[in-house]
Amino acid sequence: MLDLAIVGAGPSGLSVGLAASKKGLSYRIFDKGGVVEGLRRVPLHMAFSSTPERLELEGFPFLTHGPRPTRDEILNYYRMVAGRARLNLALYRQVVGARREGEGFRLLVRGTLSGRREEVEARGLVVATGYFDHPRLLGVPGEDLPKVSHYFTEGHPFFGLEVAVVGGQNSAVEAALELWRAGARVTLIHRGKGLSPKVKPWVRPEMESRLEKGDIAAIFGAEVKAIEKESLFVEKEGAILEIPNDYVFALTGYWAKAPLLDDLGVPRDPETGVPAHDPDTLATPLPGLYVAGVVAAGYDANKIFIETSRYHGEKIVGHFVKERGGLAWTKI
Repeated sequence: MLDLAIVGAGPSGLSVGLAASKKGLSYRIFDKGGVVEGLRRVPLHMAFSSTPERLELEGFPFLTHGPRPTRDEILNYYRMVAGRARLNLALYRQVVGARREGEGFRLLVRGTLSGRREEVEARGLVVATGYFDHPRLLGVPGEDLPKVSHYFTEGHPFFGLEVAVVGGQNSAVEAALELWRAGARVTLIHRGKGLSPKVKPWVRPEMESRLEKGDIAAIFGAEVKAIEKESLFVEKEGAILEIPNDYVFALTGYWAKAPLLDDLGVPRDPETGVPAHDPDTLATPLPGLYVAGVVAAGYDANKIFIETSRYHGEKIVGHFVKERGGLAWTKI
């Protein structure tokens, strides 16, 4: 039996593993993908807004070539941390179910590559599953067409195509710019009256310039109503507009759904979706069950960032040791 089962190998999950290792607890970090899988899925040429020192995990300096780390640098860093700390990782193994058993938990784990199933027992459980798996859907006809994606990686494949980008915050604006640079004909569609005030200050001037020059088209105060194979339909001020279209990036955000919490009966705030927990310890009302990272933010994934959640491990392990004794039953 493990002391702690940690679900999610993102930065917050790794921080829990580091803290557990420091206390001599037995633990295992499960993830249905690779280490920091969510960060792997960000655009290839993205530079993060945080400075390296604000992304560091304890004891591991983060050195970069510039003031803001690139996607490759941040992936290299967290791989380095996992390797040097010899974290107990169970990658490509998805926790598909969890139930309370005695004073601990029994997890059902499925290998996402092998298909192998197993059961794991743990005294404590930390849910740190992030948010990238659960995009905010438009909820319109045609959203399930192959030409629609809720994730953007790079602009090159869309050279010469009519591409719509739905959204007005950082992910949508940066995707629109990269698509334009790659030679796509881009239309930005946003229900707001203009770009979000949250757009990064070093990104906004270029976007505003492209909009002013007509390099990128924009339809503000509008909502997508339907997507078809060669066009999409947008409502603006009561009128329906048909726009020729080859591909749609619906970049309207994500939320930390965390179905394991629902399976275990953790209540959520009906308005915010925030799971019941103590913000000082990350403990839920169910003894031994914790949330880490953006999972604690509910519907608003912009409330918790790596900069703050990198300390979640210390809070969780400190509380677990205090409340449950912290004596490893079996080292595995």
